[in-house]
Amino acid sequence: MRKDGLWHPRLAALITGLGHTDTLVIADPGLPIPRGVETIDLVWARQQPRFLPVLQAVLGDLIVEAATVASELLDPELIAGIEERLAGVPLTRIPHDQLKESVRAARAVVRTGEVTPYANVVLTAGVAF
Repeated sequence: MRKDGLWHPRLAALITGLGHTDTLVIADPGLPIPRGVETIDLVWARQQPRFLPVLQAVLGDLIVEAATVASELLDPELIAGIEERLAGVPLTRIPHDQLKESVRAARAVVRTGEVTPYANVVLTAGVAF
């Protein structure tokens, strides 16, 4: 058993296996996931788990060099939470339709129970050196 960090076996293994520039998406339950893209479904009820704690947990184990959110994301608390957790990481805003297209290239989507509209972020893996 791990002492700290992610305890979800598949999520921990996935993050360990990501290479430089691979993408991982943290998503709300409504984001369409294309066939062939792995889904790690953490949802057990509406709003459970919430987006920001899942993002925080993933960021504890993943080096991120860039992130992307939808320009339609307007919730000030969620935006502030994302910016705070990704401090120092370039954050790009693109149209939601374009973000959905980028999911096709993701290694996986981690589905949360967050019901705030457009609560999705594409994380680009960095390197430790």
